[in-house]
Amino acid sequence: MKQGWLRHGGLIGAALLLTACGSGGSGSEPQPPSANPPPAPAPASRACYGDDQPACNLRTYQVMVESFVDGDGSANYGVGYGPSRHNGDLQGIIDSLDHIKSLNVNAIWLTPVFDSCAGQGGDDRLDATGYFACDFFSVDPHFGSNAQLKTLVDAAHQRGLYVFLDGVFGHVGRVGVSKPSPEGRLPALKSGGAGYPGQLVDYGQPESLAYFKEVARYWVLQYGIDGWRLDQAYQLGLDDWRAIRAEVARASAARKAAGQQWGTLGYMVGEVWKGADEIRAQAYGPSDNPALSSAFDFPLRYGLVQALAVEESGKGGQGASVLDASWNKVENYPDHAMPNLMLGNHDLVRFGDLLERGNFNQADYWQRHKAAFSFLAARSGPITFYYGEEFGDEVPGFANQVGGDCAAQGLCDDHVARSDGKVPGVTGFVPSGEQSDLKQWLSQLMALRAGHPALYQGERVKLVAEGSVYGDIKQTAGEQVVYLLNVSTTPQSYSLPLAKLRSGSALVDLQSGERLAMGGSSLTVDLPPLTGRFLRLE
Repeated sequence: MKQGWLRHGGLIGAALLLTACGSGGSGSEPQPPSANPPPAPAPASRACYGDDQPACNLRTYQVMVESFVDGDGSANYGVGYGPSRHNGDLQGIIDSLDHIKSLNVNAIWLTPVFDSCAGQGGDDRLDATGYFACDFFSVDPHFGSNAQLKTLVDAAHQRGLYVFLDGVFGHVGRVGVSKPSPEGRLPALKSGGAGYPGQLVDYGQPESLAYFKEVARYWVLQYGIDGWRLDQAYQLGLDDWRAIRAEVARASAARKAAGQQWGTLGYMVGEVWKGADEIRAQAYGPSDNPALSSAFDFPLRYGLVQALAVEESGKGGQGASVLDASWNKVENYPDHAMPNLMLGNHDLVRFGDLLERGNFNQADYWQRHKAAFSFLAARSGPITFYYGEEFGDEVPGFANQVGGDCAAQGLCDDHVARSDGKVPGVTGFVPSGEQSDLKQWLSQLMALRAGHPALYQGERVKLVAEGSVYGDIKQTAGEQVVYLLNVSTTPQSYSLPLAKLRSGSALVDLQSGERLAMGGSSLTVDLPPLTGRFLRLE
């Protein structure tokens, strides 16, 4: 689901413009409001700083089911929001698993797969998104069947991929919930108000929590899914999330106790598309009484696109300081938080289209993608990629489509990222040289991240975030990796203070193999334009 920001006098207002996941919407999404962060805790207190938690190493690939790949001609919507042909289905995802695995990711998130009672709610395009379901225990026949979903989950697990489903636990379709759960439950519902395309779940009634606890455990126990992405998590109270999280944890533990390898992770990541204060209050809760352990890091995502492209509002060119701004620091979140950083998703504009909007030099297009991906790779905690990013996907002529009534046509911000999937050997897509190079580069980058715990669970020691240069030391007990990023189109250098490092003889570039001998009090590191470097202490 998506929600827009309202800008008032150059500042972001507290009000939210709520729009359905595919129902048109407000257009651009400016940067999140500035936070008033609490004092930073000691570094060791951060959830993904040193603890060996599998969720910190998640490298997730998001698929929007209805717009991805058509693998079954009998299971199509044929209509929807955005530029795709809207014929995606579960078989198309099954057919694409080898490609997904080749990226060296280790998880898949599927947008909602549950039955939306298509044709009964008055908007087939909205039904195709899956975000207004009527039956949370049956797969939408336009996507496939329950048996196909089980095949998909098993096939993904065979390839070493976790599977996360999209949990829309705060609202349902206009027709309500069509039948009781396997244990005979129904949630209580209430009106979403004039113009709202569905009904809200009434968590003031105990039957609602009981119903969605059953939903949450059913797909873990019966299908072996590895967790949930939680849509519009602010629609539930923290106590409700605590109860559902505990239910998922019990179901995952039961599978582990039964000797199952999969369906034991129990990862849950909330979507609160707001600033850090709201994410902390509406998803994480306090560290002495946690609610969710992970939420998408929208604030830092806006900083990333402001540094290397432009955000949806057109704001960009902010330099490296915006990668460590007061409103997007990890210290804004409680100790137990695992922020999940992404570049795009089905509601955001693709990075390639933001580059077009910003009128950047086309020659820099591929290098800007690599720079952005490197920043994700260097961040501790889970990260997520959106399908097509591996090929630098964009909508040709996007910049010329912004304005007028383009949202209703699916040609600008609200739906532009919902394009057909590009999968070599499956969809007939043949990548260009640049596309092949970016895909291969990303695959190697993900393998590099997976092989170096300092990158995904290392304590972050800040070096620099000013001008055109951003830098961290990422460290665990066993290794230190210096990450430096040049966000500009001109060569830069950084004088690395060696006193911040442990003893060693050299820094070795983990991508090029270049060896930088250490001596004296500092080391000058050259940074090519739009390039991130990973330098491991040896």
